[in-house]
Amino acid sequence: MTNTVIQVEALHKRYGKLVAVKGIDFTVKQGEIFGLIGPDGAGKTTTFHILGGVMEASGGNIQILGKPPRDARLSIGYLTQQFSLYLDLSIDENLRYSAGLREVTENTFVQRRHKYLRLMSLEKFGDRLAGRLSGGMKQKLALCCALISQPEILLLDEPTTGVDPVSRREFWDVLAAIAAEGVTVVVATPYLDEAERCDRIALMYAGEIHQIGTLSQLRESLGLQRLEVRTNSIEAAERVLQDATNNTQSSIVDVQTFGDRLDVLVKDAVVATATVKKIFAQQQLQLNNIQTADATLENVFVTRLRASGNDPEFISFPRSRQQQPNPLTPFPSREGGNDLPSPHRGGVGGEVAIGANKLRKVFGDFSAVKGVDLEIHYGEIYGLLGANGAGKTTTIKILCGLLEPTSGKITLAGQTQNLRSSALRKRIGYMSQKFTLYDDLTIIQNLEFYCGVYGVARQLRRSKIDWVLATCGLIGRENMLTGQLPGGWKQRVAFGASVMHEPEILFLDEPTSGVDPLARRQFWRLINEFARSGTAVLVTTHYLEEAEQCNRMGFMVAGEMVVQGSPSEIKAAQPGQLIEIVTDKTQDASNLLKTQLAAWRVSIFGDRLHLVLDHPNADIPHIRSILQTNQINLHSLRPIPFSLEDAFIGIVQRTEEGQGGQMTTDH
Repeated sequence: MTNTVIQVEALHKRYGKLVAVKGIDFTVKQGEIFGLIGPDGAGKTTTFHILGGVMEASGGNIQILGKPPRDARLSIGYLTQQFSLYLDLSIDENLRYSAGLREVTENTFVQRRHKYLRLMSLEKFGDRLAGRLSGGMKQKLALCCALISQPEILLLDEPTTGVDPVSRREFWDVLAAIAAEGVTVVVATPYLDEAERCDRIALMYAGEIHQIGTLSQLRESLGLQRLEVRTNSIEAAERVLQDATNNTQSSIVDVQTFGDRLDVLVKDAVVATATVKKIFAQQQLQLNNIQTADATLENVFVTRLRASGNDPEFISFPRSRQQQPNPLTPFPSREGGNDLPSPHRGGVGGEVAIGANKLRKVFGDFSAVKGVDLEIHYGEIYGLLGANGAGKTTTIKILCGLLEPTSGKITLAGQTQNLRSSALRKRIGYMSQKFTLYDDLTIIQNLEFYCGVYGVARQLRRSKIDWVLATCGLIGRENMLTGQLPGGWKQRVAFGASVMHEPEILFLDEPTSGVDPLARRQFWRLINEFARSGTAVLVTTHYLEEAEQCNRMGFMVAGEMVVQGSPSEIKAAQPGQLIEIVTDKTQDASNLLKTQLAAWRVSIFGDRLHLVLDHPNADIPHIRSILQTNQINLHSLRPIPFSLEDAFIGIVQRTEEGQGGQMTTDH
């Protein structure tokens, strides 16, 4: 299937003086999954509106199935960024309503309902209200509603925002199956790890498309490699390696902290490895491990933005508490500057800031949290991860004093009693999963309100608000109504509001949901700065690529903590091996191997498959044999490192299968 079904030439869109899309060109072929990625305000949603026929272009030629978009609308399924289901209707009622809008006959509806609900694993839940579905199930239902008219083209605008890793992987496997039937999928996503599942990817920012290609082509065009450097002295190592990037002769291009490691982007892995070892020896820093890895799509994206001057300046937290000069815009500290007692400022391994012992929470007959134990130290970033309904948000609400536990002991900032006292709450920052700012107030009015809530001294309020506006890139927009902001910008304002009072302990419940790659990188640099100044940070996220930023983490499944450790420890503890295979029939190979292995062990990533094998020496010959028997040509097979997402899904599935940490392949 190589015929072009979407043709875009010199597409422009203006809103008054604002040019949102600036002459973009691209084509999409039938049966292709085409990814459109970029930051907030890049022009992705505007492009989708035009492709979907709900908005006219200001200029250019756009053909959908050989017609103008408005004339092709009956052949297009469109899943918008805003949730489009009726929460007080059941799954079946939502589907029947969508089918009615598209004039689908009753017999056809019954057939398609059965097909798509089975494909989404929703066939047992037809009478359940949409409002009672998990985030992942809602998105699958929304996809069913978009598919019920059997469109030839499917437009998906950030379809997995807020969806947990297990559901997200299932969602993308469904997209691959749909594309294999000839449906063309165009998807916008701010999450670069899932964009790697697309057949081709377009990098879009500032209204322009700057590069299009497969993942392999984008990596190769970057011309850089990535080193993973592990050391006990992350902060010092980051500083000296960052200095090396300023040397024009150096092979080191970029340095980024990821929890228990540094990612170092380099021109030549061999030369740079020697350079890193030499720098560590000169600075008397301990080097635990250094290894070469593939560049990520984020590496490609950020490097392209920097080359075009679009990477925003980082607005830093002050290092006044660390007695180091800060050349960038400082975070306005409290008077005296050095408020936290010295034991709180020593980085990871200091006093316990947040503690839980045998924590339980029961709602009626339902146990939401089942005997959770954890310790989070001052200066540490701890990630609490789990699928929707695992108990993460309930745990956070208990730990920060918003919800009484059924039983168990809690320690918060050294206190075990009066956890709801106003004095203690002033020492805590909390950014909730659901957006907590007031949409009918301006940005500056929201920030002034939170200054009052947190008791920020009046003489410091203006400077702290100015810092938040600078950090969020909202200078000049402070009088906009918060409700008019894109989702990513709202999240930035909410983060700023939660840290203006310099909390000792910071709770962040999915802080980067819907935030674009650049803003997310800025977020995590800020979070690291706060942690290094002594703040204890507890964060939840559905995006395992960014969970690598945590020093330690715990995985929750069905209310229980099933594993804790650093990202490297958790990945290293996985049994078996992750195998990448490339064949000439990706979807057929996936379908076939899922008859031999548990479905979660097989996943499509663009033009290749990932397989989790517990006994690779025995399993690989068997896999080669069954592919050959079914006339599927195997182009390549190689072991690759487990990602944190692979580890998470494996742990969740094994726990649910009741196999604990041990498991066997399902032949």
